[in-house]
Amino acid sequence: MSTLDWIVLLFTLISIIAYGVYKSRNQHGAQTYLLADKQMPWYVVLLGIMATQASAITFLSAPGQAYTDGMRFVQYYFGLPLAMVVISITFIPVFQKLKVYTAYEFLENRFDRRTRLLTSVLFLVSRALSTGISIYAPSIILSSILGWNIYLTNVIMGGLLIIYTYAGGAKSIAHTQKLQFIIILSAVGIAGYLVVKDMPQGVGISDALYVAGKSGKLNVITTGFDWKDKYNIWSGLIGGFFLALSYFGTDQSQVGRYISGKDNRESRLGLLINGIVKIPMQFLILLIGALLFTLYSFKPAPVYFNEAAYQNLKQHNPIKIGAIEKDYNYLHAQYEKQTVALVAAKHNSLSTQNFFDSLHNTQKQLQVLRDSIKHEIVRSNTSETNDTNYIFLYFVKHSLPKGLVGLLFAVIFLASWGSISAALNSLASSSLIDLQLDHIKTTLSEKKQLWWCRIHTLGWGLFCILVAMFATKMGSLIEAVNVLGSLFYGTILGIFLVAFYVKKANGKTVFWSAVITEACVIGIYNADIVSFLWLNVIGALMVVLLSMIFIPFQKGLQPGE
Repeated sequence: MSTLDWIVLLFTLISIIAYGVYKSRNQHGAQTYLLADKQMPWYVVLLGIMATQASAITFLSAPGQAYTDGMRFVQYYFGLPLAMVVISITFIPVFQKLKVYTAYEFLENRFDRRTRLLTSVLFLVSRALSTGISIYAPSIILSSILGWNIYLTNVIMGGLLIIYTYAGGAKSIAHTQKLQFIIILSAVGIAGYLVVKDMPQGVGISDALYVAGKSGKLNVITTGFDWKDKYNIWSGLIGGFFLALSYFGTDQSQVGRYISGKDNRESRLGLLINGIVKIPMQFLILLIGALLFTLYSFKPAPVYFNEAAYQNLKQHNPIKIGAIEKDYNYLHAQYEKQTVALVAAKHNSLSTQNFFDSLHNTQKQLQVLRDSIKHEIVRSNTSETNDTNYIFLYFVKHSLPKGLVGLLFAVIFLASWGSISAALNSLASSSLIDLQLDHIKTTLSEKKQLWWCRIHTLGWGLFCILVAMFATKMGSLIEAVNVLGSLFYGTILGIFLVAFYVKKANGKTVFWSAVITEACVIGIYNADIVSFLWLNVIGALMVVLLSMIFIPFQKGLQPGE
């Protein structure tokens, strides 16, 4: 990076940290550190919810997801608006009325301590694993900028995030997320504009979309039904609804954002507006990836976007990799000419079928060469085998003007700070409130509570850094995070659905229903029977159905027995 980029990057990050420290004044106990004294207005709640969702993974991996698989990933969010309505009607009033620190306190009131403990443990496992992956995303950038080993940058990035969250608490997180998200949206808009601006002369936005569409990258809606298809309209609407209902309704990283609202109205407004704007925002981020595919159809693109891994492989086997690279560069030059010819035929109202057939055939040959490089990297076992997460990063490094490179890198760092700090705060909330304080008989002073909040934050931060060390083999990060969530979210949601709607079920019934369901969900995933989004549906409905089946057999038992 240039000196100007470093100045922009450091100035942006230091300014946000200073603002967060300023806003974290006057912390005096768990109420302040974990819930920001429940004084957040709706717009801070909204931006906090969106910033918690929109981690570095969103801005780093989503464009790459569209580049490689098209825009059908957006269907994953189609069930979100309806889930926001259900949560606003059912979940928020209960959480606000009970004045809970965590969503799982409600389960002890409704069932028993054991059910609360099981649910909080499921949450802690799923959120800690996902947060570890989220730490890995900005570590990729730091590794790319400085040329350092990814394991070292995991430690550095995780350490910075621990300090940031350890000192700040919920109030600092909420207010810094407000600024972070505004900067993030602005920078992503600039990046999208520059992708289009970088197209060859004479190629407009309609031409770029035409090439992307002909190449299968604008597959926003896919209607075919297949249990194993990860992203189609059915898995998005149904599976996405259950996943969003669980994530926003039962995941403490999100519940903690909206129960910090002043009242029901502020919390509901934040959630409902999130449901309205999330799909368009994700659509535009994915569209950047589709347009990047078009851009690299007109100009040279690397055989492998993870430059460090590719250069390392080339050093170990220069003759073989050099031959593959030579073939790839020749083919890509032909591919660029074919793309220009396709657009020219469109402009001249000629039949484009023959041009498209040639283009499609060359795309297949290029993919074979890319796959051969991936195969060699797998054999060498030197780095991650999926370069999806590096595609947008490559564009930022090689195409953006000085100053904007630093800003875009700062944006991805800020996105990671916003989401990971909220996640660490939620992990500390749950482990402190649901595990530690719930099992000790003495009352801690506010000062002691604050001390323990920070100790839990530190502990979870160190654990998440450890998880990040194993994230190099997980491929597309945005997909990996959602797969991990789907292994646990369905069961957690099912417990809450029983709590709200199956009034006759007691603690013992729902506890064993949840244990059986979680074992089945993990078994179904390992057997690869359905795509991961359906695991949320299966988990939620199975807990409810088993609880209803077991109700007749709980006769004579007291609730919670």
